[in-house]
Amino acid sequence: MTISERHTQVLIVGAGPSGLMMAAQLLRYGIQPLIIDSRLGPTDESKALGVQARSLEIYRQMGIVDPVLKDGKKAQGISFSRNGKELAGFSFTNVGEGQTPFPFIELYPQSKNEKLLLDFLTVHCCPVYWETTLLSLKQTSSNAQLQLQNSTEASSITSDWVIGADGAHSAVRRQLNIPFSGETYNHVFYLADVELGNGEIEDKRIGLFVTGSGIAGFFPMPEANRFRVLGNLPDDLDKKENLQLEDILPELNRICGFRLDIKHNFWFTIYRLHHRMADRFREQHCFLIGDAAHIHSPVGAQGMNTGLQDAYNLAWKLAGVINNQLKPGILDSYAEERMPVAKTLLKTTDRIFTVIMSDKWYTRLFKASLLPRLLKYAWSKETLREEGFKRVSQIGISYRDSAINLHISQSTKIKAGDRLPYFKVYDEKKQEETDLHEWCGKPGFTFILLGKLAESDLFTLARWVTQNYRAMLNFYYLPYSAKNQRVFEAFEINPNRAKSLIIRPDMHIGFMNDKVDMVLMDNYLRNVVGMKKSP
Repeated sequence: MTISERHTQVLIVGAGPSGLMMAAQLLRYGIQPLIIDSRLGPTDESKALGVQARSLEIYRQMGIVDPVLKDGKKAQGISFSRNGKELAGFSFTNVGEGQTPFPFIELYPQSKNEKLLLDFLTVHCCPVYWETTLLSLKQTSSNAQLQLQNSTEASSITSDWVIGADGAHSAVRRQLNIPFSGETYNHVFYLADVELGNGEIEDKRIGLFVTGSGIAGFFPMPEANRFRVLGNLPDDLDKKENLQLEDILPELNRICGFRLDIKHNFWFTIYRLHHRMADRFREQHCFLIGDAAHIHSPVGAQGMNTGLQDAYNLAWKLAGVINNQLKPGILDSYAEERMPVAKTLLKTTDRIFTVIMSDKWYTRLFKASLLPRLLKYAWSKETLREEGFKRVSQIGISYRDSAINLHISQSTKIKAGDRLPYFKVYDEKKQEETDLHEWCGKPGFTFILLGKLAESDLFTLARWVTQNYRAMLNFYYLPYSAKNQRVFEAFEINPNRAKSLIIRPDMHIGFMNDKVDMVLMDNYLRNVVGMKKSP
Protein backbone atom coordinates (compact mmCIF):
# COMPACT_ATOMS: atom_id res chain seq x y z
CA MET A 1 0.00 0.00 0.00
CA THR A 2 1.48 3.33 -1.11
CA ILE A 3 1.23 6.53 0.91
CA SER A 4 -0.49 9.21 -1.14
CA GLU A 5 -0.23 12.01 1.41
CA ARG A 6 2.58 14.54 1.20
CA HIS A 7 1.75 16.07 4.57
CA THR A 8 0.24 14.73 7.77
CA GLN A 9 -0.43 16.16 11.19
CA VAL A 10 1.09 13.18 13.01
CA LEU A 11 3.41 10.48 11.68
CA ILE A 12 3.83 7.46 13.94
CA VAL A 13 6.87 5.31 13.21
CA GLY A 14 6.28 1.82 14.60
CA ALA A 15 3.09 -0.25 14.83
CA GLY A 16 3.82 -2.12 18.05
CA PRO A 17 1.64 -1.68 21.15
CA SER A 18 2.94 1.84 21.91
CA GLY A 19 2.50 3.17 18.39
CA LEU A 20 -0.92 1.58 17.97
CA MET A 21 -2.08 2.96 21.33
CA MET A 22 -0.86 6.41 20.30
CA ALA A 23 -2.86 6.19 17.08
CA ALA A 24 -5.96 4.87 18.86
CA GLN A 25 -5.88 7.66 21.44
CA LEU A 26 -5.47 10.34 18.76
CA LEU A 27 -8.43 8.89 16.89
CA ARG A 28 -10.55 9.34 20.03
CA TYR A 29 -9.89 13.08 19.68
CA GLY A 30 -10.70 13.20 15.97
CA ILE A 31 -7.10 13.18 14.70
CA GLN A 32 -6.20 10.80 11.86
CA PRO A 33 -2.50 9.89 12.15
CA LEU A 34 -0.34 8.17 9.57
CA ILE A 35 1.39 4.98 10.81
CA ILE A 36 4.31 3.20 9.20
CA ASP A 37 6.24 0.05 10.14
CA SER A 38 9.18 -1.65 8.48
CA ARG A 39 7.82 -5.15 9.22
CA LEU A 40 5.83 -7.16 6.68
CA GLY A 41 2.84 -7.12 9.03
CA PRO A 42 1.76 -8.11 12.54
CA THR A 43 3.56 -11.08 14.08
CA ASP A 44 2.77 -13.72 16.70
CA GLU A 45 6.39 -13.79 17.84
CA SER A 46 6.14 -11.28 20.67
CA LYS A 47 7.83 -11.22 24.07
CA ALA A 48 5.37 -9.37 26.31
CA LEU A 49 2.56 -11.32 27.92
CA GLY A 50 1.19 -9.68 31.09
CA VAL A 51 -1.37 -6.87 30.89
CA GLN A 52 -1.50 -4.89 34.12
CA ALA A 53 -4.56 -3.33 35.75
CA ARG A 54 -3.68 0.19 34.60
CA SER A 55 -3.59 -0.92 30.96
CA LEU A 56 -6.93 -2.67 31.41
CA GLU A 57 -8.36 0.57 32.81
CA ILE A 58 -7.22 2.36 29.65
CA TYR A 59 -8.80 -0.33 27.49
CA ARG A 60 -12.02 0.03 29.49
CA GLN A 61 -12.07 3.79 28.88
CA MET A 62 -11.68 3.04 25.16
CA GLY A 63 -14.54 0.52 25.27
CA ILE A 64 -12.38 -2.47 24.20
CA VAL A 65 -11.58 -4.29 27.46
CA ASP A 66 -14.11 -7.10 27.03
CA PRO A 67 -12.14 -9.04 24.35
CA VAL A 68 -9.06 -8.95 26.61
CA LEU A 69 -10.98 -10.43 29.54
CA LYS A 70 -12.69 -12.99 27.30
CA ASP A 71 -9.63 -14.19 25.37
CA GLY A 72 -7.00 -13.81 28.10
CA LYS A 73 -6.33 -15.67 31.32
CA LYS A 74 -5.97 -14.38 34.87
CA ALA A 75 -2.69 -15.26 36.54
CA GLN A 76 -3.86 -16.96 39.72
CA GLY A 77 -0.50 -16.88 41.45
CA ILE A 78 3.25 -17.37 41.31
CA SER A 79 5.56 -20.06 42.66
CA PHE A 80 9.31 -19.93 43.36
CA SER A 81 11.20 -23.22 43.14
CA ARG A 82 14.82 -24.23 43.56
CA ASN A 83 16.23 -27.57 42.39
CA GLY A 84 12.71 -28.85 41.78
CA LYS A 85 11.42 -27.94 45.26
CA GLU A 86 8.89 -25.15 45.75
CA LEU A 87 10.22 -22.59 48.22
CA ALA A 88 7.30 -20.18 48.19
CA GLY A 89 3.95 -19.72 46.47
CA PHE A 90 1.53 -16.80 46.45
CA SER A 91 -2.02 -16.37 45.25
CA PHE A 92 -2.90 -13.42 43.00
CA THR A 93 -6.65 -13.98 43.27
CA ASN A 94 -8.22 -10.53 43.68
CA VAL A 95 -5.04 -9.22 45.32
CA GLY A 96 -6.01 -5.68 44.27
CA GLU A 97 -9.68 -5.96 45.25
CA GLY A 98 -11.23 -2.51 45.70
CA GLN A 99 -8.30 -0.67 44.13
CA THR A 100 -9.28 -1.21 40.49
CA PRO A 101 -11.98 -2.93 38.42
CA PHE A 102 -9.24 -5.39 37.43
CA PRO A 103 -7.55 -6.67 40.62
CA PHE A 104 -5.33 -9.18 38.81
CA ILE A 105 -2.67 -9.66 36.13
CA GLU A 106 -4.19 -10.60 32.79
CA LEU A 107 -2.16 -12.97 30.61
CA TYR A 108 -2.75 -11.69 27.09
CA PRO A 109 0.18 -11.79 24.61
CA GLN A 110 1.53 -8.71 22.92
CA SER A 111 0.37 -10.05 19.57
CA LYS A 112 -3.23 -10.10 20.80
CA ASN A 113 -2.87 -6.57 22.21
CA GLU A 114 -1.68 -5.44 18.81
CA LYS A 115 -4.60 -7.13 17.06
CA LEU A 116 -7.01 -5.52 19.53
CA LEU A 117 -5.64 -2.07 18.74
CA LEU A 118 -5.43 -2.75 15.01
CA ASP A 119 -9.12 -3.66 15.06
CA PHE A 120 -9.82 -0.33 16.79
CA LEU A 121 -7.88 1.48 14.07
CA THR A 122 -9.74 -0.44 11.34
CA VAL A 123 -13.11 0.61 12.76
CA HIS A 124 -11.90 4.21 12.56
CA CYS A 125 -10.56 3.76 8.99
CA CYS A 126 -6.92 4.24 9.97
CA PRO A 127 -4.56 1.86 8.10
CA VAL A 128 -1.00 0.86 8.92
CA TYR A 129 1.51 1.17 6.08
CA TRP A 130 3.62 -1.97 6.47
CA GLU A 131 6.99 -2.52 4.74
CA THR A 132 7.67 1.20 5.01
CA THR A 133 10.98 2.40 6.45
CA LEU A 134 12.17 5.78 7.68
CA LEU A 135 15.28 6.77 5.70
CA SER A 136 15.91 10.29 6.96
CA LEU A 137 14.41 12.93 9.24
CA LYS A 138 15.15 16.64 9.34
CA GLN A 139 13.38 19.32 11.34
CA THR A 140 12.60 22.94 10.61
CA SER A 141 10.99 25.52 12.86
CA SER A 142 7.55 24.52 11.60
CA ASN A 143 7.63 20.76 10.90
CA ALA A 144 9.60 17.58 10.25
CA GLN A 145 10.69 16.53 6.77
CA LEU A 146 11.01 12.78 6.20
CA GLN A 147 12.15 10.40 3.49
CA LEU A 148 10.32 7.06 3.47
CA GLN A 149 10.95 3.85 1.56
CA ASN A 150 8.40 1.14 0.87
CA SER A 151 8.81 -2.07 -1.11
CA THR A 152 8.69 -0.28 -4.47
CA GLU A 153 9.66 3.38 -4.13
CA ALA A 154 10.97 6.21 -1.99
CA SER A 155 8.79 9.18 -1.08
CA SER A 156 8.96 12.47 0.79
CA ILE A 157 6.52 13.68 3.40
CA THR A 158 6.26 16.47 5.95
CA SER A 159 4.62 16.11 9.34
CA ASP A 160 3.72 18.55 12.07
CA TRP A 161 4.65 15.94 14.68
CA VAL A 162 6.57 12.65 14.66
CA ILE A 163 6.21 9.86 17.20
CA GLY A 164 9.10 7.42 17.48
CA ALA A 165 7.50 4.15 18.58
CA ASP A 166 9.92 1.96 16.63
CA GLY A 167 11.53 -0.04 19.40
CA ALA A 168 14.97 -0.46 20.91
CA HIS A 169 16.71 0.08 17.54
CA SER A 170 14.63 3.19 16.84
CA ALA A 171 15.42 4.89 13.54
CA VAL A 172 13.74 8.06 14.83
CA ARG A 173 16.01 8.16 17.88
CA ARG A 174 19.10 7.57 15.71
CA GLN A 175 18.08 10.29 13.24
CA LEU A 176 17.70 12.70 16.17
CA ASN A 177 21.12 11.70 17.55
CA ILE A 178 19.66 11.08 21.00
CA PRO A 179 21.95 8.85 23.13
CA PHE A 180 20.46 5.60 24.43
CA SER A 181 22.37 5.29 27.69
CA GLY A 182 22.67 2.04 29.60
CA GLU A 183 24.13 -1.44 29.36
CA THR A 184 23.59 -4.90 27.94
CA TYR A 185 23.29 -7.80 30.38
CA ASN A 186 26.07 -10.37 30.09
CA HIS A 187 23.85 -13.39 29.62
CA VAL A 188 22.14 -14.51 26.42
CA PHE A 189 18.49 -15.48 26.91
CA TYR A 190 16.06 -17.72 25.11
CA LEU A 191 12.34 -17.38 24.63
CA ALA A 192 9.96 -20.14 23.57
CA ASP A 193 6.24 -20.77 23.21
CA VAL A 194 5.50 -24.39 24.00
CA GLU A 195 2.68 -26.76 24.86
CA LEU A 196 3.56 -28.92 27.86
CA GLY A 197 2.23 -32.23 29.12
CA ASN A 198 3.70 -31.82 32.59
CA GLY A 199 1.45 -31.89 35.63
CA GLU A 200 4.24 -30.33 37.70
CA ILE A 201 3.64 -26.92 36.10
CA GLU A 202 0.20 -25.37 36.52
CA ASP A 203 -1.14 -23.45 33.54
CA LYS A 204 -2.75 -20.82 35.76
CA ARG A 205 0.28 -19.90 37.87
CA ILE A 206 3.57 -18.29 36.90
CA GLY A 207 6.37 -20.70 37.72
CA LEU A 208 9.91 -19.44 38.43
CA PHE A 209 12.72 -22.01 38.78
CA VAL A 210 16.09 -20.84 40.08
CA THR A 211 19.47 -22.49 40.55
CA GLY A 212 22.87 -21.05 41.30
CA SER A 213 23.65 -20.65 37.62
CA GLY A 214 20.35 -20.17 35.87
CA ILE A 215 16.70 -19.26 35.82
CA ALA A 216 13.66 -20.50 33.94
CA GLY A 217 10.27 -18.81 33.99
CA PHE A 218 7.06 -20.46 32.81
CA PHE A 219 4.31 -17.95 32.03
CA PRO A 220 0.86 -19.40 31.25
CA MET A 221 -0.71 -18.31 28.00
CA PRO A 222 -4.49 -18.16 27.39
CA GLU A 223 -4.47 -21.51 25.58
CA ALA A 224 -4.60 -24.64 27.76
CA ASN A 225 -1.19 -26.07 28.76
CA ARG A 226 0.65 -23.49 26.65
CA PHE A 227 3.51 -21.48 28.17
CA ARG A 228 5.90 -18.68 27.36
CA VAL A 229 9.27 -19.94 28.63
CA LEU A 230 12.12 -17.54 29.43
CA GLY A 231 15.61 -18.47 30.61
CA ASN A 232 19.33 -17.82 30.27
CA LEU A 233 21.50 -19.90 27.98
CA PRO A 234 24.20 -22.06 29.58
CA ASP A 235 27.66 -20.51 29.04
CA ASP A 236 28.75 -23.37 26.79
CA LEU A 237 25.91 -22.62 24.34
CA ASP A 238 26.52 -18.85 24.03
CA LYS A 239 28.48 -19.19 20.81
CA LYS A 240 26.60 -22.11 19.26
CA GLU A 241 25.05 -21.31 15.87
CA ASN A 242 21.54 -22.28 14.76
CA LEU A 243 20.55 -23.00 18.33
CA GLN A 244 17.33 -24.97 18.76
CA LEU A 245 15.08 -25.68 21.73
CA GLU A 246 16.43 -29.24 21.90
CA ASP A 247 19.91 -27.85 22.63
CA ILE A 248 18.85 -26.18 25.85
CA LEU A 249 16.50 -28.92 27.09
CA PRO A 250 19.08 -30.74 29.23
CA GLU A 251 19.87 -27.54 31.13
CA LEU A 252 16.18 -26.60 31.35
CA ASN A 253 15.35 -30.03 32.79
CA ARG A 254 18.15 -29.63 35.34
CA ILE A 255 16.90 -26.21 36.47
CA CYS A 256 13.32 -27.47 36.80
CA GLY A 257 14.32 -30.67 38.60
CA PHE A 258 12.19 -32.86 36.33
CA ARG A 259 11.94 -33.80 32.66
CA LEU A 260 9.83 -31.51 30.50
CA ASP A 261 7.24 -33.13 28.25
CA ILE A 262 7.07 -30.75 25.28
CA LYS A 263 4.07 -31.59 23.12
CA HIS A 264 4.62 -28.81 20.61
CA ASN A 265 7.16 -26.03 20.06
CA PHE A 266 5.43 -23.04 18.46
CA TRP A 267 8.34 -20.62 18.53
CA PHE A 268 11.92 -20.35 19.78
CA THR A 269 14.44 -17.50 19.69
CA ILE A 270 17.49 -16.19 21.52
CA TYR A 271 18.25 -12.56 22.38
CA ARG A 272 20.12 -10.25 24.71
CA LEU A 273 18.49 -8.12 27.39
CA HIS A 274 19.33 -4.45 27.90
CA HIS A 275 18.57 -1.71 30.37
CA ARG A 276 18.77 1.60 28.55
CA MET A 277 17.00 4.95 28.42
CA ALA A 278 17.04 7.82 25.94
CA ASP A 279 18.67 10.99 27.24
CA ARG A 280 15.72 12.96 25.94
CA PHE A 281 12.12 11.99 25.17
CA ARG A 282 11.54 15.00 22.90
CA GLU A 283 13.42 16.87 20.22
CA GLN A 284 11.42 19.79 18.73
CA HIS A 285 8.54 18.16 16.80
CA CYS A 286 9.54 14.59 17.65
CA PHE A 287 8.73 12.40 20.64
CA LEU A 288 9.95 8.97 21.76
CA ILE A 289 7.63 6.45 23.42
CA GLY A 290 7.83 2.81 24.51
CA ASP A 291 10.98 0.80 23.78
CA ALA A 292 12.33 3.65 21.64
CA ALA A 293 12.56 5.66 24.87
CA HIS A 294 13.44 2.96 27.44
CA ILE A 295 14.06 -0.78 27.66
CA HIS A 296 14.69 -2.96 30.69
CA SER A 297 14.56 -6.52 31.99
CA PRO A 298 11.21 -8.38 31.86
CA VAL A 299 10.87 -8.38 35.67
CA GLY A 300 7.29 -7.62 36.69
CA ALA A 301 5.84 -7.53 33.16
CA GLN A 302 6.27 -3.76 32.95
CA GLY A 303 7.66 -3.06 29.48
CA MET A 304 4.64 -3.17 27.18
CA ASN A 305 2.43 -1.62 29.85
CA THR A 306 4.84 1.29 30.34
CA GLY A 307 4.85 1.94 26.60
CA LEU A 308 1.05 1.98 26.53
CA GLN A 309 1.07 4.57 29.32
CA ASP A 310 3.66 6.69 27.49
CA ALA A 311 1.27 6.93 24.55
CA TYR A 312 -1.71 7.49 26.85
CA ASN A 313 0.08 10.38 28.58
CA LEU A 314 1.26 12.09 25.40
CA ALA A 315 -1.76 11.62 23.13
CA TRP A 316 -4.28 13.83 24.93
CA LYS A 317 -1.73 16.65 25.22
CA LEU A 318 -0.75 16.48 21.56
CA ALA A 319 -4.40 16.22 20.52
CA GLY A 320 -5.24 19.31 22.56
CA VAL A 321 -2.51 21.29 20.81
CA ILE A 322 -3.46 20.07 17.33
CA ASN A 323 -7.14 20.83 17.95
CA ASN A 324 -6.19 24.32 19.18
CA GLN A 325 -7.67 23.62 22.63
CA LEU A 326 -4.40 23.59 24.61
CA LYS A 327 -1.32 25.79 24.36
CA PRO A 328 1.85 24.06 23.06
CA GLY A 329 3.61 24.44 26.42
CA ILE A 330 1.71 21.45 27.80
CA LEU A 331 3.83 19.16 25.60
CA ASP A 332 6.81 19.78 27.87
CA SER A 333 5.01 17.87 30.61
CA TYR A 334 5.28 14.57 28.70
CA ALA A 335 8.99 14.11 29.38
CA GLU A 336 8.70 15.77 32.80
CA GLU A 337 6.16 13.15 33.89
CA ARG A 338 7.29 10.02 32.07
CA MET A 339 11.09 10.22 32.40
CA PRO A 340 11.03 9.83 36.21
CA VAL A 341 8.72 6.83 35.82
CA ALA A 342 11.13 5.23 33.34
CA LYS A 343 14.18 5.96 35.53
CA THR A 344 12.56 4.40 38.59
CA LEU A 345 11.45 1.38 36.59
CA LEU A 346 14.93 0.80 35.15
CA LYS A 347 16.57 1.01 38.59
CA THR A 348 14.04 -1.30 40.23
CA THR A 349 13.98 -3.98 37.55
CA ASP A 350 17.77 -3.88 37.18
CA ARG A 351 18.33 -4.46 40.91
CA ILE A 352 15.89 -7.35 41.07
CA PHE A 353 17.18 -8.92 37.87
CA THR A 354 20.80 -8.61 39.00
CA VAL A 355 20.01 -10.51 42.20
CA ILE A 356 18.09 -13.19 40.30
CA MET A 357 20.93 -13.76 37.84
CA SER A 358 23.86 -13.49 40.27
CA ASP A 359 25.85 -16.68 40.93
CA LYS A 360 27.89 -15.29 43.85
CA TRP A 361 27.83 -17.57 46.89
CA TYR A 362 26.17 -15.05 49.21
CA THR A 363 23.50 -14.25 46.60
CA ARG A 364 22.80 -17.96 46.12
CA LEU A 365 22.42 -18.29 49.89
CA PHE A 366 20.07 -15.31 49.98
CA LYS A 367 17.90 -16.72 47.16
CA ALA A 368 17.79 -20.18 48.68
CA SER A 369 16.94 -19.32 52.28
CA LEU A 370 16.28 -15.66 53.09
CA LEU A 371 14.35 -14.54 49.99
CA PRO A 372 11.48 -17.07 50.32
CA ARG A 373 11.01 -16.10 53.97
CA LEU A 374 11.03 -12.40 53.16
CA LEU A 375 8.49 -12.89 50.38
CA LYS A 376 6.21 -14.97 52.61
CA TYR A 377 6.40 -12.34 55.35
CA ALA A 378 5.66 -9.47 52.97
CA TRP A 379 2.76 -11.33 51.38
CA SER A 380 1.23 -12.02 54.79
CA LYS A 381 0.99 -8.27 55.50
CA GLU A 382 -2.03 -6.65 53.87
CA THR A 383 -0.43 -3.20 53.58
CA LEU A 384 2.73 -4.59 51.93
CA ARG A 385 0.64 -6.79 49.65
CA GLU A 386 -1.47 -3.82 48.55
CA GLU A 387 1.60 -1.65 48.01
CA GLY A 388 3.21 -4.40 45.96
CA PHE A 389 0.12 -4.67 43.77
CA LYS A 390 0.06 -0.89 43.23
CA ARG A 391 3.63 -0.97 41.97
CA VAL A 392 3.31 -3.99 39.69
CA SER A 393 -0.13 -3.02 38.35
CA GLN A 394 1.11 0.57 37.72
CA ILE A 395 -1.99 2.07 39.37
CA GLY A 396 0.35 3.62 41.94
CA ILE A 397 2.14 5.86 39.43
CA SER A 398 1.67 9.51 40.38
CA TYR A 399 2.63 12.84 38.84
CA ARG A 400 2.41 14.91 42.04
CA ASP A 401 5.46 17.00 41.09
CA SER A 402 4.17 17.85 37.63
CA ALA A 403 3.80 21.49 36.66
CA ILE A 404 0.36 20.88 35.15
CA ASN A 405 -1.26 19.90 38.48
CA LEU A 406 -2.53 22.18 41.24
CA HIS A 407 -3.24 20.98 44.79
CA ILE A 408 -5.15 23.52 46.93
CA SER A 409 -6.29 21.13 49.62
CA GLN A 410 -5.51 19.86 53.10
CA SER A 411 -5.97 16.30 51.86
CA THR A 412 -2.96 14.09 52.50
CA LYS A 413 -4.19 10.66 51.38
CA ILE A 414 -5.09 11.65 47.83
CA LYS A 415 -3.44 14.57 46.05
CA ALA A 416 -3.39 16.25 42.66
CA GLY A 417 -1.19 14.21 40.35
CA ASP A 418 -2.42 10.87 41.68
CA ARG A 419 -4.36 8.48 39.50
CA LEU A 420 -8.06 8.97 40.27
CA PRO A 421 -8.85 6.21 42.79
CA TYR A 422 -11.37 3.61 41.74
CA PHE A 423 -14.52 3.98 43.84
CA LYS A 424 -17.97 2.64 43.20
CA VAL A 425 -20.59 5.34 43.68
CA TYR A 426 -24.36 5.22 43.98
CA ASP A 427 -26.27 7.67 41.80
CA GLU A 428 -29.20 8.70 44.00
CA LYS A 429 -30.94 10.46 41.11
CA LYS A 430 -30.78 7.53 38.68
CA GLN A 431 -30.95 4.93 41.46
CA GLU A 432 -28.06 2.95 40.01
CA GLU A 433 -24.45 2.07 40.80
CA THR A 434 -21.56 3.38 38.74
CA ASP A 435 -17.95 4.33 39.51
CA LEU A 436 -15.66 7.34 39.25
CA HIS A 437 -13.66 5.86 36.37
CA GLU A 438 -16.82 5.42 34.32
CA TRP A 439 -17.48 9.13 34.75
CA CYS A 440 -14.18 9.75 32.95
CA GLY A 441 -15.10 7.67 29.91
CA LYS A 442 -15.54 10.60 27.53
CA PRO A 443 -12.53 12.30 25.89
CA GLY A 444 -11.46 15.49 27.64
CA PHE A 445 -11.24 16.68 31.24
CA THR A 446 -13.80 15.75 33.89
CA PHE A 447 -15.02 18.19 36.56
CA ILE A 448 -16.23 16.28 39.62
CA LEU A 449 -17.95 18.08 42.48
CA LEU A 450 -18.19 16.12 45.74
CA GLY A 451 -20.35 17.30 48.65
CA LYS A 452 -23.16 19.65 49.53
CA LEU A 453 -24.09 22.49 47.18
CA ALA A 454 -27.25 24.51 46.60
CA GLU A 455 -29.17 23.88 43.40
CA SER A 456 -28.67 27.47 42.28
CA ASP A 457 -24.90 27.09 42.67
CA LEU A 458 -24.98 23.88 40.62
CA PHE A 459 -26.83 25.72 37.87
CA THR A 460 -24.19 28.49 37.92
CA LEU A 461 -21.38 25.96 37.65
CA ALA A 462 -23.06 24.11 34.78
CA ARG A 463 -23.49 27.40 32.92
CA TRP A 464 -19.81 28.29 33.57
CA VAL A 465 -18.72 24.98 32.04
CA THR A 466 -21.04 25.34 29.04
CA GLN A 467 -20.06 28.92 28.28
CA ASN A 468 -16.30 28.55 28.72
CA TYR A 469 -15.19 24.91 28.34
CA ARG A 470 -18.01 23.17 26.52
CA ALA A 471 -15.71 21.14 24.27
CA MET A 472 -13.19 20.09 26.91
CA LEU A 473 -14.86 19.70 30.33
CA ASN A 474 -17.44 17.12 31.40
CA PHE A 475 -19.34 17.90 34.63
CA TYR A 476 -20.46 15.41 37.34
CA TYR A 477 -21.89 16.01 40.80
CA LEU A 478 -21.95 13.57 43.73
CA PRO A 479 -23.89 14.81 46.77
CA TYR A 480 -23.20 13.29 50.16
CA SER A 481 -25.14 10.14 51.04
CA ALA A 482 -24.62 7.24 53.40
CA LYS A 483 -24.11 4.89 50.43
CA ASN A 484 -21.21 7.04 49.21
CA GLN A 485 -19.60 7.62 52.59
CA ARG A 486 -16.46 5.66 51.65
CA VAL A 487 -15.75 8.12 48.82
CA PHE A 488 -16.09 11.13 51.12
CA GLU A 489 -13.87 9.55 53.76
CA ALA A 490 -11.16 8.77 51.20
CA PHE A 491 -11.17 12.36 49.92
CA GLU A 492 -11.37 13.68 53.52
CA ILE A 493 -14.57 15.67 52.97
CA ASN A 494 -16.85 16.89 55.73
CA PRO A 495 -20.51 15.99 54.93
CA ASN A 496 -21.46 19.69 55.12
CA ARG A 497 -18.69 20.87 52.81
CA ALA A 498 -17.78 20.38 49.13
CA LYS A 499 -14.60 19.57 47.25
CA SER A 500 -13.84 20.23 43.59
CA LEU A 501 -11.74 17.95 41.37
CA ILE A 502 -10.66 18.31 37.77
CA ILE A 503 -9.55 15.01 36.30
CA ARG A 504 -7.15 14.98 33.37
CA PRO A 505 -8.02 12.93 30.26
CA ASP A 506 -5.55 10.24 31.43
CA MET A 507 -7.54 9.81 34.68
CA HIS A 508 -4.97 11.53 36.87
CA ILE A 509 -6.19 14.28 39.21
CA GLY A 510 -5.08 17.63 37.83
CA PHE A 511 -6.76 19.97 40.32
CA MET A 512 -8.04 19.52 43.87
CA ASN A 513 -9.55 22.21 46.07
CA ASP A 514 -11.33 22.01 49.42
CA LYS A 515 -13.98 24.40 48.16
CA VAL A 516 -15.72 25.30 44.93
CA ASP A 517 -14.16 28.40 43.41
CA MET A 518 -14.68 29.14 39.73
CA VAL A 519 -11.90 31.73 39.72
CA LEU A 520 -9.34 29.19 40.95
CA MET A 521 -10.60 26.52 38.55
CA ASP A 522 -10.50 28.99 35.71
CA ASN A 523 -6.94 29.91 36.68
CA TYR A 524 -5.95 26.22 36.70
CA LEU A 525 -7.45 25.47 33.31
CA ARG A 526 -6.23 28.62 31.58
CA ASN A 527 -2.85 29.32 33.21
CA VAL A 528 -1.65 25.96 34.51
CA VAL A 529 -2.95 23.60 31.81
CA GLY A 530 -3.11 26.24 29.08
CA MET A 531 -6.66 25.49 28.00
CA LYS A 532 -8.30 27.86 25.56
CA LYS A 533 -11.91 28.82 26.14
CA SER A 534 -14.55 27.34 23.86
CA PRO A 535 -15.52 29.66 20.98
